[in-house]
Amino acid sequence: MAKKAMTKSEILAAIAQDCDLSRKQVAGVLDALAKCMKKGIKDAGVFTIPGLVKVEKKIIPARPARKGVPNPFKPGELMDVAAKPASAKVKVRALKALKKMV
Repeated sequence: MAKKAMTKSEILAAIAQDCDLSRKQVAGVLDALAKCMKKGIKDAGVFTIPGLVKVEKKIIPARPARKGVPNPFKPGELMDVAAKPASAKVKVRALKALKKMV
């Protein structure tokens, strides 16, 4: 049976113990990291945690409605496809050092 993922409090406790800091200080560092990530993604569209992950914002353009498109589930039938508005997605990529850890 697989182990469960660490909870936030377990992560805070582990980092606090490894770095000789209080859990409150570690929580403050993680909050500051989240603020930096929000600002980096908003301003530049990308944020990197060196050696671990790269977080990118990807803009998906709007798609127009289409009529009379072949239905992939029922051959021979036509269907209408609704329009989709533009949206922003978040893409997270593992960097080389993280890949080596696994």
